[in-house]
Amino acid sequence: MSEELKRESTKTLTIEAADSKYMDAIISDVNSIINKLEPHVVITEKEARPKERSHEHDSALDKQKLKLIILGIGAALFLAASLLKLPFNAKLFLFFLSYILVGSEVLLKASKNILRGQVFDENFLMSIATMGAFAIGEYSEGVAVMLFYQIGEFFQDIAINRSRKSIAELMDIRPDYANIKTGEEIKKVSPALVSIGDIIVVKPGEKVPLDGKVIEGKSLLDTSALTGESVPRKVEPGSEVLSGSINKEGLLTVEVTKEFGDSTVSKILDLVQNASSKKAPTEKFITKFAKYYTPVVVFAAAALAVIPPLFVPGATFAEWLNRALVFLVISCPCALVISIPLGFFGGIGGASRNGILVKGSNYLEALNNVEIVVFDKTGTLTKGVFKVTDIIPKNPITDAELLEYAAYAESYSDHPIALSIRDAYGKKIDKTQISDYTEIPGHGIKASVRGKTILAGNDKLMHKENIPFEKKDVLGTVIHIAIDGSYAGYIIISDELKEDSQLAVKALKETGVKKVVMLTGDSKAISEKIGKKISLDGVHAELLPHQKVEKLELLDKQKSPKGKLVFVGDGINDAPVLARADIGIAMGGMGSDAAIEAADIILMTDEPSKLVRAIKIANRTRAIVWQNIIFALAVKGIVLLLGVAGIATMWEAVFADVGVALLAIFNAMRVMK
Repeated sequence: MSEELKRESTKTLTIEAADSKYMDAIISDVNSIINKLEPHVVITEKEARPKERSHEHDSALDKQKLKLIILGIGAALFLAASLLKLPFNAKLFLFFLSYILVGSEVLLKASKNILRGQVFDENFLMSIATMGAFAIGEYSEGVAVMLFYQIGEFFQDIAINRSRKSIAELMDIRPDYANIKTGEEIKKVSPALVSIGDIIVVKPGEKVPLDGKVIEGKSLLDTSALTGESVPRKVEPGSEVLSGSINKEGLLTVEVTKEFGDSTVSKILDLVQNASSKKAPTEKFITKFAKYYTPVVVFAAAALAVIPPLFVPGATFAEWLNRALVFLVISCPCALVISIPLGFFGGIGGASRNGILVKGSNYLEALNNVEIVVFDKTGTLTKGVFKVTDIIPKNPITDAELLEYAAYAESYSDHPIALSIRDAYGKKIDKTQISDYTEIPGHGIKASVRGKTILAGNDKLMHKENIPFEKKDVLGTVIHIAIDGSYAGYIIISDELKEDSQLAVKALKETGVKKVVMLTGDSKAISEKIGKKISLDGVHAELLPHQKVEKLELLDKQKSPKGKLVFVGDGINDAPVLARADIGIAMGGMGSDAAIEAADIILMTDEPSKLVRAIKIANRTRAIVWQNIIFALAVKGIVLLLGVAGIATMWEAVFADVGVALLAIFNAMRVMK
């Protein structure tokens, strides 16, 4: 029953080639391999842009209808043979016809697999058990096993298609077109043809096709498909807009900032589509378990059929062959092989609907063992929206002059502090007046402006350049300015805590996290005040990017062998730490592309409390997966013993196989809610 699930949940195989000129040859080789291993699979190359309506969906529905009709006819023949008083030959003919109708697919797969050397799978078990039942005259049981197996397969298809539908619904956020504006003309084109810097128009009711910045218009955007949040977001000129969100009200004119392949919607779809390729340890164990388990039970069944008649007085071959066939049907590992991957996939789908994108079920399972959580500060625990709150010049420099020199010094930086200084300056910066620009990581900026050497940075920069200054203890970031080696004053920039930061730390400790720590490059005074306010267990401040990694490695030694360390960040300088942590989590709304690329999980709403939600989803997923494992093994174990003892018949065997598998599938589907 795992055949359908072995194909990816999106029915998509992604191939990457080091050199595109070899792609045709690679695709040809892949086609030949798939035709050899899975001849029933129809292969079509996917276009870069989706069609208005996929014929693949229609084809799948037609196949499902045909399968249902065949099952219906087979079931009708089976009931007629079982209930009607017919001559023996007529009954046998109806049973045989019913068996061929409902079992031909399984028999064909088993035959092809045997020819390829893949003997021991569920198709082989079903074929041997049912043909054996016919051989000993148990015709109704033989047909019943195959019929209920196929009914189980049908319900499994429904369950998998339902989980696939959740991905299909997510695919609906992919925009079909963009309204590109050239002069006064507006033309509808594919989003893939739009370039950075192009101007597009988004009308009310339309999806935003690419990431960009609003240059005209005001509106409310529905971002629920991206973030899981139902409250519309207000946008106006200067606001960033993400592809995949829906324009609810006004006409928006947007300047494109990312190409379609790099846009938020493309990255989300890519992440969710490929999430099932990274399997959790439990999935890997079950796959390995099924590989060895199936041949063992086949040989055990053979021994059960042969040995007792030879050594037990009064034992008949027919009786023990029947027990062996019951044993084979019961032992089919369908419930485990199907429900466990389906459970993890459901967990990933449920998380995505909450604005939590998980790159693989291995990361979802790892969230169950989190012991230490490490947060970055700016943009993670705080809003990352910096504002200049005070300008303190030193005579003879004026407020305006100090701010102007700071803005020119910070003109090439993308750091939120630099942006806040430029916003406060509010005038156009003539970059021809800037030369010898150097960014000193963890310290600040050194640049030549109109022939004067300007330093703009933190306390460490002043110490490094041996410039006397007054150390300030304020709740905010202090940017010191020096001109030609003389101290010129400082600017205070404040950043607010996110509303849910304190709640997130408290909730994390309630879920069993032993330690919550902050690593930041910001000043020690500010960081410690924030740490105290939200009850952190440790604060390490004024760190350079490589020092963050060093601190993280020291914290990593404090966890247990099975424990996991999580790092949550959003900046470019967080990428190395995100990659080093057991689980790297990036803020997806404000986070940098480098951080999102390096992370294992992405929180689309930029809310730290979403981490708590992710852990709860992981806990629920694990609970349901283990419910299925224990239930399936327990029922199969009991019925196996009853089968060996001759108490359980083929009907109990059908329940132990198909019934348990269906119950496990329905239980796994609960994860999606």
